[in-house]
Amino acid sequence: MPGPEADFLADLRGHGYGGEVGLSVRALDGTALIALNAERVFPAASTIKVPLLVLALERAQSGYLDLDGRVVMQDADRVPGAGVLHELSGGLALTWRDVLTLMIVVSDNTATNLVIGALGVDRVNAWLDAGGYGHTRLVGKLQLPPEQRNAAQRRGERNRTTAHEQTRILTRLARGELLDAEYTATALDILSRQQYRDLIGRRLPRRPDSTLLYRLCSKSGELAGVHHDVGVLYTPRPLVVALLSEGGTDPREHPDNRDVTLLADRLWPLLAALGKTASAASGGDI
Repeated sequence: MPGPEADFLADLRGHGYGGEVGLSVRALDGTALIALNAERVFPAASTIKVPLLVLALERAQSGYLDLDGRVVMQDADRVPGAGVLHELSGGLALTWRDVLTLMIVVSDNTATNLVIGALGVDRVNAWLDAGGYGHTRLVGKLQLPPEQRNAAQRRGERNRTTAHEQTRILTRLARGELLDAEYTATALDILSRQQYRDLIGRRLPRRPDSTLLYRLCSKSGELAGVHHDVGVLYTPRPLVVALLSEGGTDPREHPDNRDVTLLADRLWPLLAALGKTASAASGGDI
């Protein structure tokens, strides 16, 4: 495996990272630039919310989902984990636009389950199959108590994906091949406002006001020992990136996770070079 993939992996190993990594980087025209274990199946964690966002907006574009229509969150809908809705009282009426925004921007699991309920697990997986994303699967709603889990979840199955399929979805989204111009812009706008910037966004150069120098439309995902980030990075040469990882030495879901910091430190120089930035040798503040 000569080339930048080997150098990236050797760099990680040399700095003590012992987990598994899947990395896919594409140019916006779809050209594969990096493919390291890109077909390996990982637990999807919250990256499963990327196809959910796209399919929900496709349904809105087709007239089946009114983004300004409201859904009422009931007490029974609230689930733990990421997000804020589980901290709020039942009876809250949210627009579907709000729900999609919460699902991505703060990775809200309760919002995600409202979206899954509206779309249906079978429809989501049929959409994935039709798009050729056969290794990405939605098994069921997130963070359910044991008595509410479906048969597949009780068997231990988890939502899953690959770096290759994440970059394919995001490339097609960014190129306007999945949604029309209005809904493509909506999807990218929501992804650009994600508040978790621990991996792809961690070492990107920043302006004096702390905003990222390059626009990043992304979605992270974490479980114990699982740390992912996928997105479209608008460097001078725009890149579509998916970095999936599991099994490192630090299982914590924490911004200072040692594995996440190490992955981010090694990733930015690679993206800077591929993105042909003016500061390919440096990261952090400018």
